[in-house]
Amino acid sequence: MVEKIEEMRAILLKMKKDALEEIGKAVKSGTDKPSDETSGDIYDQASNERDRELLLLLGDREREKIRNIDEALARLEEGEYGICEDCEEEIPLGRLKAMPFARLCVKCKADLEKLQAQTKRFEEERAYRDIAISEEEES
Repeated sequence: MVEKIEEMRAILLKMKKDALEEIGKAVKSGTDKPSDETSGDIYDQASNERDRELLLLLGDREREKIRNIDEALARLEEGEYGICEDCEEEIPLGRLKAMPFARLCVKCKADLEKLQAQTKRFEEERAYRDIAISEEEES
């Protein structure tokens, strides 16, 4: 068990280091751009804006990943790492190696995703009904 914990700690710390390097690269490449972005045609400006948005998105994803890694490291310290937060069963080592900051076992994660999909579908259907009702009222 101690070997598993140390192995997972090493994996998590490496993932965190890699994520921090990605953020550093994104920041550096964002600052390497010329400050005069008014030059060039509208296509160049649109391309620059798209690149900036992609860098921000990458940064958000990496920051979220770091947050998840830090939470997993805290669970390791508290002795709660590798335990499903829903069913409280042990998360298989294979899942933890694939997704080191997993909070749920595969079954509970699948159940959660199924519920989220059903909720999304229900909300979309309700929105379409509301649109149809409002269009009928306008007629």
